[in-house]
Amino acid sequence: MAELQNDVFLRALQRQPVERTPVWMMRQAGRYLPEYRATRAQAGDFMSLCKNPELACEVTLQPLARYPIDAAILFSDILTIPDAMGLGLYFETGEGPRFKKTVRTAEEVDALPIPKAESDLSYVMDAVKTIRRELNGSVPLIGFSGSPWTLATYMVEGGSSKDFRQAKAMIYDQPELAKRLLDKLADAVTDYLNAQIKAGAQAVQIFDSWGGSLAHDAYREFSLAPMHKILKGLIREHEGRRVPVIMFTKGGGQWLEAMAATGPDCLGLDWTTDIGGARARVGAQVALQGNMDPAVLYAKPHRIAQEVETILERFGHGTGHIFNLGHGITPEVKPDNAKAFFEAVRELSPKYHVG
Repeated sequence: MAELQNDVFLRALQRQPVERTPVWMMRQAGRYLPEYRATRAQAGDFMSLCKNPELACEVTLQPLARYPIDAAILFSDILTIPDAMGLGLYFETGEGPRFKKTVRTAEEVDALPIPKAESDLSYVMDAVKTIRRELNGSVPLIGFSGSPWTLATYMVEGGSSKDFRQAKAMIYDQPELAKRLLDKLADAVTDYLNAQIKAGAQAVQIFDSWGGSLAHDAYREFSLAPMHKILKGLIREHEGRRVPVIMFTKGGGQWLEAMAATGPDCLGLDWTTDIGGARARVGAQVALQGNMDPAVLYAKPHRIAQEVETILERFGHGTGHIFNLGHGITPEVKPDNAKAFFEAVRELSPKYHVG
């Protein structure tokens, strides 16, 4: 593997000294870019794009050709694991992801196979290897998975949900069944992320998109506990380097201390949490990633730069900050506004790392 030329992202994740704040963007390869839309049209549909390693590599690299970004993130979907469990993932226009089968009974949970990532999800590993080769050491590659709770919500509901009625009914009515499902998913996610690391991912992120929908105690029991199990099973050293792990619970600002105690290298923050307050609470234990509201990218470039400056100032001097949005970039953002965001972080952050 080529030697890494830009490791500022990996150093910041480990709270080592850096010359500027690294930056990447969730969903940076996506529908806001015309070149992404062209490649997706070439693939035919979203899952065909995910399952074609060469095209997945192409869209992963597209934002890096436009912007000064410090990390690439594998182009894939969080629902690849339930798809490999045989639930029949498909996408309805305007409806988002759906499954042909749901998982709601003890029989359905017990019948679920735990996929072997290297064989059952080999297209993902092929994409990781292809991207890593094409990056040629320019920036690190991030691998990822959905969290067990987030995956379970889609599997139990059969797709996206506003209220998670079926999934929440399971945790309250049949908590042991819910834990059996989450336990299987934790094992599958551990194997999946470890396979990505072996294939070349240099950091990994667990996306707990729906953990913030849970009540206080339910979050710890049904979202955080399965993620803790994953963290204990992950490869943390590979290719002579530490493999940092980022844990991101959207809406999880009230649980930062509990999250940090599970052992990630970094916590992702959404835009509802003050990053300075978060640093005061857990910054001695973990790096922090985030946390600009994606909607700021609809504003004019000078306003985007102001918001970047505010977040940098609130975090303060020193290392341990990876600049990002508080969630993914939305499809309607103008590419030039994304450029203003990346350039503002690059230009404004060095003064927070002097001396």
